[in-house]
Amino acid sequence: MDTSSVVPTVSLADIERARELLRGTSLVTPMEDSRWLSSLTGQRVVIKCENLQRTGSFKIRGAYVRIRNLTEAERARGVVAASAGNHAQGVALAAQLLGIKSTVFMPEGAPIPKENATRAYGADVEFVGHTIEEALTEAREFEAKTGAVLIHPFDHADIVAGQGTCGLEILEQSPDVKTVLVPTGGGGFIAGVATAIRAHRPDVRVIGVQAESAAAYPASLEAGKPVPLTSMATMADGIAVGCPGEVPFAAIQANVDEIRTVSEESLSTALLALLERAKVVVEPAGAAAVAALMDNPHDFAGPVVAVLSGGNIDPLLLMRVIRHGMAAQGRYLAIRCRIADKPGGLARLLGELSEAAANVLDVVHERTSESLPLDQVDVVLQLEMRGQDHRADMLRRLRECGYDVTVF
Repeated sequence: MDTSSVVPTVSLADIERARELLRGTSLVTPMEDSRWLSSLTGQRVVIKCENLQRTGSFKIRGAYVRIRNLTEAERARGVVAASAGNHAQGVALAAQLLGIKSTVFMPEGAPIPKENATRAYGADVEFVGHTIEEALTEAREFEAKTGAVLIHPFDHADIVAGQGTCGLEILEQSPDVKTVLVPTGGGGFIAGVATAIRAHRPDVRVIGVQAESAAAYPASLEAGKPVPLTSMATMADGIAVGCPGEVPFAAIQANVDEIRTVSEESLSTALLALLERAKVVVEPAGAAAVAALMDNPHDFAGPVVAVLSGGNIDPLLLMRVIRHGMAAQGRYLAIRCRIADKPGGLARLLGELSEAAANVLDVVHERTSESLPLDQVDVVLQLEMRGQDHRADMLRRLRECGYDVTVF
C-alpha cells in the first residue's frame, strides 16, 4: 500500500491535545448574545469573537500547535509561511514565542496593518505575486532552498487540530447550540471546528460560509475532490483561497452539513451592521457568518452561533466597506434630475429634498448633453438617506412633483 497518498485525519483526541498545548498562549475568546440578530431571526443568536483572539484572528491556534510540534532539528531550520495576513501573524507570533526564525511571503496588495503586525512579531516579510497560491509557490521554493519548514495555512493535521479548539469552546460556552456558522476559505478552521462539534454533538448543524466570488468548496464537494477556481475576486482576503486543502476537505466532507455563499454586498452590509449594532470591528471575511444569517434569517435552528473569524482590517478598506454597506442598505443614493434652467429651479428641487429629509452631499450641473433642450439642465445629486423605505418615499415625492428622476 502506498501510504504517501493517505490523507491525514484529525480526531477529537488530536484537538484535545492541541488545547493542552495552547493553554496560556491562545485566548478563550468571548461569546456575546446578539439581541439584534436574535430579533431578526426569531432565534437566540450568539457571536463567537475570534476577532478578539491574539493576532486578531483564530490563526494563532493552528500555527502555534503546528510549530510547537516541530522537532528541535526542524525548529533550528526556521519556518516559512504564505499568507495575506492573518496566518502570517499567527505564524510570526508563534515563532517568536518559541524562539524560531520565521519568513512570510505575502501577495502584493496585502493589507498594510497585517504586514506591519507580521513584521512587529519578528518575521521577515517578502511580497510576491497577487494571490495566496502564488505566495505559497514561492514559500515552497524557499523551503526547498533553505530547509525552513513550511507552515501551511490550512492543509495540515496540526493546523486543523489547533483550529478545532475553537469548536470545544463553542460547545462549552453555548451547550444548547443547534447551528454553527463558520467563515470558510481553505477549510482548516471549519474542518477543526466541525470535527470537535461532531464528536460531542452530532445533532448540531455546522455550516460553512464563503464569499460567492471566491467559493471553491461547492464545486469541489460536488466533484468529490478539491477543484481549483479559475478566478476569484473578493474584498474578503481572509477567505480568498482558490483551492481547498486535502486534509480539511476530507474532514469537511465527513462533518460539515452545508456550504453557503454570500455576496460582496452582503459582506459589507454585515460588517456595517456589526459595527453599528454590536460595536464590533471585523474584517470582511470575519463578517461572513453574520452575512449568511442576514441573507436568510429564518433558515437556521437556534440557538445559533455565528463565528467572527477575524478583525484585521485596513482603516482605508474599512472606510470603503462602510460606504459600500451604506449604499447596499439604501442609505446613499445618486440621482439625475432634469429641471428648468431658470432662477429658482434648483432651489425648488432642493426644497423638495429638504421636505423629504434627504441630506444633500453633492450637486453637479450638467449642461453639455446633446439630448438636453436649451431651457433645461440636468442636476446630479449625491444624497444621504435613512434606508430603503425613505429612499422609496423620496423618489415617489419627486416624481409626483413632476420631476424626471433617474437613479444610478
